Amino acid sequence: MAGSYGRVLRQPALRRILPGMLVSALGDGMSMVAVAWLAVQIAPADQAGVWTGLAVAAYALPATLGAALLARFVRRFSGVRLVAVDASLRAVVLGGIAALAVAGALGPALYVGLLALSSLLHAWGNAGAYTVVAEVLPEEDRVTGNALVSTFTQAAVLVGPALGGLLLAAVSPGWVIAADAASFAVLAAICWATAPGYTATASPDDATASPDDVTEEPAGGWRTLRSQPKLLGLLAVTCVFFFLYGPVEVALPIHVATEAHASASLLGLYWTVFGVGCTVGGLAAGFLRHQPLWLVVISIIVGWGAALLPLGLTDSVAPGLVGMAIGGLIYGPFTAICTALFQRLSPPSALSRVLAARSALTIPATALGVMLGGPLVSAVGGRQTLLISAVLTIAFGVAVAVVLAVAHNVGQRRELAEAA
Repeated sequence: MAGSYGRVLRQPALRRILPGMLVSALGDGMSMVAVAWLAVQIAPADQAGVWTGLAVAAYALPATLGAALLARFVRRFSGVRLVAVDASLRAVVLGGIAALAVAGALGPALYVGLLALSSLLHAWGNAGAYTVVAEVLPEEDRVTGNALVSTFTQAAVLVGPALGGLLLAAVSPGWVIAADAASFAVLAAICWATAPGYTATASPDDATASPDDVTEEPAGGWRTLRSQPKLLGLLAVTCVFFFLYGPVEVALPIHVATEAHASASLLGLYWTVFGVGCTVGGLAAGFLRHQPLWLVVISIIVGWGAALLPLGLTDSVAPGLVGMAIGGLIYGPFTAICTALFQRLSPPSALSRVLAARSALTIPATALGVMLGGPLVSAVGGRQTLLISAVLTIAFGVAVAVVLAVAHNVGQRRELAEAA
């Protein structure tokens, strides 16, 4: 694995871009706290909850719309240019939000609108990061490259909010969002400087692309997914897994606060051990690159469900903390492994569009799970919701394994029949 990481880090484009991705991920982590905090400050007191929810949603969900509507403008961009245009848009719009907030001229409606604008290209930026990995690395090193990219995001969840909280104790939220804008400006500058000399082994507008690829409509990524059952199945599995995870984000705070009667520090500790586990597990994904990737995906789904069981079965803190830490360790490689499957199964000329379409569906899948978590927690309680999420996740993983086993047997029988 060390050799694989060494090859990734010696690749010139990745060696330049990865530090920028780390900086922007930390900036985004800080904004996880600052975006909501600023909404609370500028909204009318009796509408703070509504505007805070809209602000948090606007910072992520419009990426789904951008994936569909903006494809015709960016579908021929290389991975590094996709990262560059997304980072540039975020830097400019977030910088505008910060300036207006510091000047005291930002209203809640304008704030939500600007946040939505800043996120329009984010599905493409996320796709671009993993497209770069596929464009410059051989298949055997892609899991490792994916692991580095995904681990930066997971580490940002661990470090960024804490750093943002410290800054908010000293400065206003506008300045923290300004720091996030600056982090995206750093990433954009690195990517634009890298783009002129960038060479890709499988560029989205490769000369080998078919005429259908060249004249394809903006829904090209969706069309590719629909035409390839394996890709569509992998996307469906990912969306259902993220949907089943969503209620955890609602149930865990309720469980800690109202059922365990503990403080917010315990909630922070749960997420901290989960984040540490995710970071370690993400970096260790390189160990799994020679294993059957579908088997790894199924094992992660079942393992994450099993790790949730202590939280759903007992109010004791220690088993829950161990479960969250192990759950993070198990979940950590998921993005890297799943993305490697997309990179392997997608036509090179359509890779960025397929990855953008994937992001467009997986982002709202988690959000829908979170939305479902609210009424579910109200109906059965936090701990029971965690147990339901755990059991359904395990059952889903087993069901996917059965479907794949049946499909494999049917395929073998068909091959034997054709051979006969």
